[in-house]
Amino acid sequence: MSDSKAPIPTNPELVAACGLYCAACGSFRKGRCAGCRENQKATWCKVRLCCKAHEWSSCAECIEHADPAACGIHNNLISKVIGVVLNSDRRACVMKIRELGPGAFASMMAERGLQTLPRRLGASH
Repeated sequence: MSDSKAPIPTNPELVAACGLYCAACGSFRKGRCAGCRENQKATWCKVRLCCKAHEWSSCAECIEHADPAACGIHNNLISKVIGVVLNSDRRACVMKIRELGPGAFASMMAERGLQTLPRRLGASH
C-alpha cells in the first residue's frame, strides 16, 4: 500500500484517457487502483474504450473533435453531473494536455497536487 502523504509522482503514463491525473487520486495513492489505463475493470468507461480503440493515450490526441465538449462520449450527461458534483473540468484538462503535452501536464498536476482542474478555474488554470 502506498503512502498517501508521499509526494505525487510525475508520470505521463498516469494521465487518464479523459484528462484526469490518476497519480493524484486517493484510490491510486492508497494502492486500491492501478490507474485508469491499467484498470482492466474499467470496461464501463466509454472514454477509455474510445481512446483504446483509436490507440490514443488520451482525448488530447483525438483528431475527430477539436473541442472535447463536442464529443458525446467525453461530454455525456453522467460526466457533466460528476463534473459539477466533484468540481472537475475534464475538458480543461484535455485542452491543457494539448497545450503542454502529457509530460508537462503530469508535472503541473503533481506539483499542484491535483487530480483534475477545478471547474471554477477552468482552462485558465
